[in-house]
Amino acid sequence: MTDRWRIKSVEQSIADTDEPDTRLRKDLTWRDLTVFGVSVVIGAGIFTITASTAGDLTGPAISISFVIAAITCGLAALCYAEFASTVPVAGSAYTFSYATFGEFTAWIIGWDLILEFAVAAAVVAKGWSSYLGTVFGFSGGTVDLGPVTLDWGALIIIGVLCLLLARGTKLSSNFSAVVTAIKVTVVLLVVIVGAFYVKAANFSPFIPPAESDADTGSGIDQSVFSLITGAEGSTYGWYGLLAGASIVFFAFIGFDIVATTAEETKNPQRDVPRGILYSLAIVTFLYVAVSVVLSGMVPYTDLTTGPDGQANLATAFTANGVDWAATIISIGALAGLTTVVMVLLLGQIRVLFAMSRDGLLPRQLAKTGSHGTPVRITVVVGLVVALAASVFPIERLEEMVNVGTLFAFVLVSAGVIVLRRTRPDLPRGFRAPFVPVLPIVSILACLWLMLNLTGLTWIRFGIWMVIGVVVYLLYGRRHSLLGRREAAASSE
Repeated sequence: MTDRWRIKSVEQSIADTDEPDTRLRKDLTWRDLTVFGVSVVIGAGIFTITASTAGDLTGPAISISFVIAAITCGLAALCYAEFASTVPVAGSAYTFSYATFGEFTAWIIGWDLILEFAVAAAVVAKGWSSYLGTVFGFSGGTVDLGPVTLDWGALIIIGVLCLLLARGTKLSSNFSAVVTAIKVTVVLLVVIVGAFYVKAANFSPFIPPAESDADTGSGIDQSVFSLITGAEGSTYGWYGLLAGASIVFFAFIGFDIVATTAEETKNPQRDVPRGILYSLAIVTFLYVAVSVVLSGMVPYTDLTTGPDGQANLATAFTANGVDWAATIISIGALAGLTTVVMVLLLGQIRVLFAMSRDGLLPRQLAKTGSHGTPVRITVVVGLVVALAASVFPIERLEEMVNVGTLFAFVLVSAGVIVLRRTRPDLPRGFRAPFVPVLPIVSILACLWLMLNLTGLTWIRFGIWMVIGVVVYLLYGRRHSLLGRREAAASSE
């Protein structure tokens, strides 16, 4: 069997979770997983991306864009739920791919997830630092050191959260629950207070007439769809609404991290699907409610990007004379970003843990400490992400997170079809409905959103994948634990 098709059986994946040196502690319930899901999905995006997308692309129809993005995530979520209940092992899409498409594909998706979580955590940590300055009234958590600008705010938040993660996943969940309660309260406050300032006239026209968009970029700076078809971009109209769905999709990123904690869940067959689906349902309701209220508070033309930067939720409240809301929204965003960074770091650590336990990365990293957590990987991830967030200007790489996530969604959706055919005997705590139709629709929806990302994003993604292939050929293929087991078995 070639390396590419070297498949790790579901039984072997589950058996590996009992190794004493790499065993994770089972502390989590469906409530903890729901908290993690809501924690990572509700971040600053709901306070910023909603307003700017409504003003620049969709008009009042922003709520429909959120519904489209939520449906895409929901289709993928059903596939994740089935996989996680069938293969309750750390690693999420990486582990699922290992059991269906083989080692090389698993490595590729694992390498992809490393990029997704690391970049997302670093970007969000920098945003946390900026909001820290807004809440406490200074210019942000940075200091100019001459050659570089040190973002000490990002450094602090990553250090504190990695310490929490090293002390135990249950402790992290309890902390996340408290902070999540704060930010959900702020979101509900925004909806309730804002509802009193909604004017029906602001919803008309619900889908504004399409306008030619002169800022769609040219060459590799325009979307792949535009490059392929030669179509011109548009603001508003149906194309604007669909483009808006590709942008607000970023606000949903992270629910799949719930699947990375399957190995630490007391009853994963029941609780992981619940955690994934409950968290997605909660955030979809909150996102649609905020977008409807925002669209009704002010005309969409007041939310367009101007010389003073992008509009946000505070813009709508200020326009209605509710100036105190800006501070409340900043506090909510700060709380939101705190848990987003933490759960992104958790996802990064668990994927690397799974890859290290399989020998594709150094196995020494997978050893767990007295708290039942992979402390060595936690330290490595903390150092790398802290360095990226505190020193490097990485904001322009945000779209890399979208393409990486959608790529993972495609493989997981396809994997459900494959595993249903190759291993129909496996016990499944949750079964996605309408297979194979639902996974196929999920794949098509994800591919459509991927086509709306820029050519430059795809080039960067391709370069990262090439680097990953080189690392696999030089290290992972030769040190694979599964490969060594098969070699030993064939020599007997």
